[in-house]
Amino acid sequence: MVRLRSPVRQSIQLGPVQETALVPLYARALESRRKRPILEDAKAAEIVDSIDWDFRRFGQRRKVVGCTLRSAMFDVWVQDFLRRHPEGSVVEIGAGLNTRFERLDNGRVHWYDLELPEMVELRRKFFCDSERRITLAASVLDPDWIETVRRSRGPYFLVAETVFAYLEEAQVKAALGRIASGFPEVTIALDTLGRRAVDIGNRGFARQKMAARFTWACEDPIAIQHWNIGLRLVESRTVADVPECLWPRLSLPLRANLRLFGRFFPKQMKMYQLNVFAGRWGC
Repeated sequence: MVRLRSPVRQSIQLGPVQETALVPLYARALESRRKRPILEDAKAAEIVDSIDWDFRRFGQRRKVVGCTLRSAMFDVWVQDFLRRHPEGSVVEIGAGLNTRFERLDNGRVHWYDLELPEMVELRRKFFCDSERRITLAASVLDPDWIETVRRSRGPYFLVAETVFAYLEEAQVKAALGRIASGFPEVTIALDTLGRRAVDIGNRGFARQKMAARFTWACEDPIAIQHWNIGLRLVESRTVADVPECLWPRLSLPLRANLRLFGRFFPKQMKMYQLNVFAGRWGC
């Protein structure tokens, strides 16, 4: 395991859900220090080096690969949006300590990091707002942030990486309904976990002595379209359905394993899916 050290570390206090933001942060930091990383994230390594926290329980190779591959796949969708709409607006819902702006900024995008106030306090130790990047201290369940983002140039691309699973289904439906009706041109990328994935994830939290728990289970993302809230399913992938542009970054054993699981265990792979939904006038 790579050891991340720093002579000076900051003590932090986080709530149960906010603590989970450290898992993908540490995964990206570890992966970035490999010779051939799936995803390069120098900012994540810098943040990990500066935090006084026992990260070692998050360092399992399987978890590191899963977190970084998931983030890289979301990155591809955002990059595709920015190629088509370089001056559009991106909202990172539940930004945590994500560094997607640092990885993907094209110098023209308008970017919003949406996060709970207690997490924003920590984010401000590592990230600074600018004319094109704004932090919004609010929950995705709050309605006011939508009006703030709408003042920015559209179209709009929203990213919610492992956010909605912590909410009740009624809360997810209400939040997505407000998003669909609140933006004239909106696309949202989000992940869904089936019931078995929720149970496995919660057992993992318990083993790592983390208080967070997944709540919402979605067996098939088409169910969100059937809610009739104004969102249609555009694309859905498992982690075995890696975009072509990412394959060269993967090791040969990982490529072989993904192809094997994708071919022989498709049902199990669909326990966790990454999805893109578009609003009525989605881009």
